[in-house]
Amino acid sequence: MKPFTNALGQALVFVVCLLAWLLPNTGQAQTYPDRPIRIINGFAAGGGADLLLRAIQPKAAELLGQQIIVDYKTGAGGNLAMESVARATPDGYTLLLGTPGLAINPSLYKTLTFDPLKDFSPIVMIGVVQNVLVVHPSVPAQSVQKLIALLRAQPGKFNFGSSGYGTSLHLAGEMFKLSTETDIVHVAYKGSGQAINDVMGGQVEIMFNVLPSSLPFIRDGRLRALAVTGSSRAAALPEVPTMMEAGVRDYQATTWNGILAPANTPRAIIDRLNHVFVEAIKSREVLEAFEKIGQDPLTSTPEEFSVFLKAESVKWAQVIDKAHIQAP
Repeated sequence: MKPFTNALGQALVFVVCLLAWLLPNTGQAQTYPDRPIRIINGFAAGGGADLLLRAIQPKAAELLGQQIIVDYKTGAGGNLAMESVARATPDGYTLLLGTPGLAINPSLYKTLTFDPLKDFSPIVMIGVVQNVLVVHPSVPAQSVQKLIALLRAQPGKFNFGSSGYGTSLHLAGEMFKLSTETDIVHVAYKGSGQAINDVMGGQVEIMFNVLPSSLPFIRDGRLRALAVTGSSRAAALPEVPTMMEAGVRDYQATTWNGILAPANTPRAIIDRLNHVFVEAIKSREVLEAFEKIGQDPLTSTPEEFSVFLKAESVKWAQVIDKAHIQAP
């Protein structure tokens, strides 16, 4: 009977250990959240990602029953924010406002101290927004094709601004240069807000920017929109063609955002947060806020977000390689 007794004893030990591991996680999820939650934004206030998060924040906080605090940890193309969240305790109280940098930076920076595809648990996508190609009204080009002709006639004369070196808005410009065989000088800023101000001031002539933060200035005539960068026209600018309609083949470059937690965050907490953000985005208050900033509603499961992130990583790796872009 000894072998049976030993086997039974081992099985009981295994069950006890399993319950010891499961019960704290279950209890934590049942009481979560019991204090404010921080969402770390790696870019300056006033940009497209910040506008999107601010539109969702009040309703999500109401549904969670806890305050949601947005913290800004800018620098290094979002790496400082990503690293701080990757190293945070996986308890659901420190989250990341995900941007395309999660897909871009592994190819751009060779010495990252974290792995964007392994060190985070995707929770939910909260938006994919079109970028828009805008120019200062003084630029003598009323269409994309006329702009291309102008740039080819005067290579290196014109500048395009971006929200920072290696950001998706920078790479949108690099993709445009590759697709159109044009030479435009890149000017990097510490956030899209600073860049768009200089485009409106005429210091920089061209910019790819997220549609929500450009829309007010397009509507009041301080910027001219030449094309949007998605697969279809934007509801907020139905008269503006897509880049592909304007003759630039296979060009798509959207800016997306999502919420992620550190890897190994309990699945029950991931599911709770996913449910809250999905419900918040479906609410009347958030839909009205989205309409004002030109944002179409979008949600996802954690698994869908993970698949999307991997596909984006492949796309931007190809652009970085072909454009010979290296982190400064």
